[in-house]
Amino acid sequence: MLLIILLAFSVTTYSQKKKVEKKKVPVPKWKIHGRFTFLFNQSAFSNWAAGGQNTVAGNFNVNYDFNYKKNNWNWDSRLITGYGLSYFTDKGYRKTNDRFEFNSLVGLKSSNYWFFSFFTNLRTQYTRGFDYSKTPERSVSDFLSPAYLSFGPGMLWKKSDDLNINVAPATTRLTFVNDMFSGKFGVEEGENTALSLGFNLAAYYKTGLMTNVEMENILTIYSDYLDNPQNIDVEYQANIRFKVNKSLKMHITFHTIFDDNASGKVQYRELFGLGVNYSFHEKVTY
Repeated sequence: MLLIILLAFSVTTYSQKKKVEKKKVPVPKWKIHGRFTFLFNQSAFSNWAAGGQNTVAGNFNVNYDFNYKKNNWNWDSRLITGYGLSYFTDKGYRKTNDRFEFNSLVGLKSSNYWFFSFFTNLRTQYTRGFDYSKTPERSVSDFLSPAYLSFGPGMLWKKSDDLNINVAPATTRLTFVNDMFSGKFGVEEGENTALSLGFNLAAYYKTGLMTNVEMENILTIYSDYLDNPQNIDVEYQANIRFKVNKSLKMHITFHTIFDDNASGKVQYRELFGLGVNYSFHEKVTY
């Protein structure tokens, strides 16, 4: 009887410890996600004792992500664009947002989370910008002026689509301006382009803070070997999204830039609003 009990116990223990083969989850070949967000703000006053100014503001943003994986190849592309206007009763229209940015990063896997990489980045704006603190107002930028085109080889550490860091120690950057802004943004007087070679670091991290709340962090650091390498350009953007339902989201953006060639001061932009969120293209293929 004791032998039978021991045998039964051994069989039971073995069956519990036996490894269960995990089913392999197929890796998507293409992941595409296009999102459109429109934020609207409005304030109106009439005989208001404390005073106030009527304003209407609208802001749209489009994010388009393309992620490709096959064997040891990884290709991530992202389009970030947006435009915003505010209307003040006595001042007319003022621009509040103007951005066009395209990123492309190709990687060939070397080991674990490491890839040999090559990145391309293009940044510019759509319309002319003004400094309204001056009287009369002064034009400070225009379409494709400035425009920054950066590219170069490097090494990519990618844990997932939501966490990656790319280091490119031999990055070429071209700065373009029109004749009006020749002599600014690091371009010499009488020229329309400037060439620089430097170190570029780009990091991306998206995480969930709590239920229906996510935070997206985008960081870029650049140092020009050929012109004051100690003056490091830093750009950081944080996007916090609060999901109300499928179509409505509350959106907060903190965006800061330090670029000695563009401005001697820290540039800062903040955006807050409740808006409509729409996924116009969402696709996964295997």
